[in-house]
Amino acid sequence: MVGALEFSLRWFEVPAYIMPTPSAIVAALFKEFPLLAPHLGYTLVELGAGFAIGASIGLVLAAVITQFPFAEKIIAPYILILVTTPMLALVPLLILRFGFGYTPRIIAVALAAGPMVMINAATGFRRVDSAKIALARSYGASTLQIFWKIRAPMALPMILVGLMIGAIFGLLTAVGAEMVGGGFGLGNRLTTYSSMIQMPQFFAVVLILSFLGILIYVIFFLIGKKWASWEA
Repeated sequence: MVGALEFSLRWFEVPAYIMPTPSAIVAALFKEFPLLAPHLGYTLVELGAGFAIGASIGLVLAAVITQFPFAEKIIAPYILILVTTPMLALVPLLILRFGFGYTPRIIAVALAAGPMVMINAATGFRRVDSAKIALARSYGASTLQIFWKIRAPMALPMILVGLMIGAIFGLLTAVGAEMVGGGFGLGNRLTTYSSMIQMPQFFAVVLILSFLGILIYVIFFLIGKKWASWEA
């Protein structure tokens, strides 16, 4: 496919500002990578910090609403609002409040990742076989023991799915937030290269982001294969 695309673009003499050849994109990637490396680091910091905060809060809320049904009636409407509202719409407001640094981007990533983790984790906690819980109670297990010994291990596959989706949504939100405002990050590079019509460099950044997305999937797939292989 890459070879066919290279041949077609050269054969039809498509201008580079419309669609550069794959060879030009790879060349731009190697040439510009020393400049892009710091911006990649900024994006990873935003993603890592925001995802850690959002995922932690999401897991705690999932545990709370599955253990205390009345809490779900209080929390669920707000989670629904967060899920259905594009976090990028809040970035300008966050920038006005916290400036152009890391803070608004980390908050946006946390707000994007947290609900995804919470919804999937809560689904996993609820799918536990009630017969296992009844058996554990008959042996005198406490609520906390049932949660850690039965609910959490059985919900692990869904938790990993939530973490993977949350990480991918967090990456998209981080890049989008960088495009909205700020002078650093891969999203900022996308905006800069597109405004200067430097399409080989633009698609080089897209290639890096695609690799990050694939890496997130592979990491959680391997974690699931190691710790939740019993599901198969």
